[in-house]
Amino acid sequence: MPYPIHTLDVFTTEPLGGNPLAVVLDAHDLDAPTMQRIAGELGLSETVFVLSPSDTGALRRLRIFTPAVELPFAGHPTIGTAVLLAELGLVPGEGRTLSFVLEEQVGRVPLTVRRTPDGTLSAMLTAAKAPEAGAAPPGAELLAPILGLSREEIVTTGLGPRAYSAGWPYLIVPLRDEAARARASLDLGRWQEQLANFWAPSLYLVVRGTGSESARIRARMFGPALGIPEDPATGAAALDLIGYLVDEDRPGDGTHRWVVEQGVEMGRPSRLVIEGEVAEGRVRAARLAGSARRMIDGTLRLP
Repeated sequence: MPYPIHTLDVFTTEPLGGNPLAVVLDAHDLDAPTMQRIAGELGLSETVFVLSPSDTGALRRLRIFTPAVELPFAGHPTIGTAVLLAELGLVPGEGRTLSFVLEEQVGRVPLTVRRTPDGTLSAMLTAAKAPEAGAAPPGAELLAPILGLSREEIVTTGLGPRAYSAGWPYLIVPLRDEAARARASLDLGRWQEQLANFWAPSLYLVVRGTGSESARIRARMFGPALGIPEDPATGAAALDLIGYLVDEDRPGDGTHRWVVEQGVEMGRPSRLVIEGEVAEGRVRAARLAGSARRMIDGTLRLP
């Protein structure tokens, strides 16, 4: 049976940048094992299967698979699928701004898609839940050799390494400088021994800007438990990072915005915009935005 399939580069306006995504439409009669096998064959960070919603308030229901596991939520698949549905004319409404809801295992995910005068499409999502801190991670003395770094290159002042989740957990590891971020390399054996069974086994390495660049963050993500050796752009981790930044900086109430750059070492530069709505010192809403560019249109054929 034929299924429409598309690929997009997400969190970029340039072709062959950002994080590639596959989207299979009209996948209503595919079961989960088949979806997982398709995602494994495609080998991208995530593959999305678009279904009819069970929630009457949602436009579509998404199931999201990495090459190894199904995820209840992920950022770049949600952003990319929203842009695709709008570009294909599958979102009701007219004008340059369209708002709708997608249903995922984590819950309802509100989205707004915008088209700029030059035709570029971007989307902003609001996470179904605000980021929250999780279990205490291993210390820097154990994390450093996993990452091929010295202990001094991991920042332990402030919050230090800390795990958060806004739908999928990541271990946020602040690094001293750009040199450490660029040089980091996952030791899979040490990761398996020390971190594979942790609540948040995927590592999100971040370097924060200083001075006028304080809202600029550069990141890398290693996710062997997901079947992703390294990811060019990780929206769910960026949403988790909002909780980390608010807990560490204690900003005033209001909307706070950061720009995350990722994928540089992989030759796929990505730009993610994150916003945290803060009230009484807590994150009340977490948002993620980025552009996406449709790359391939085709047909998936299965018996």
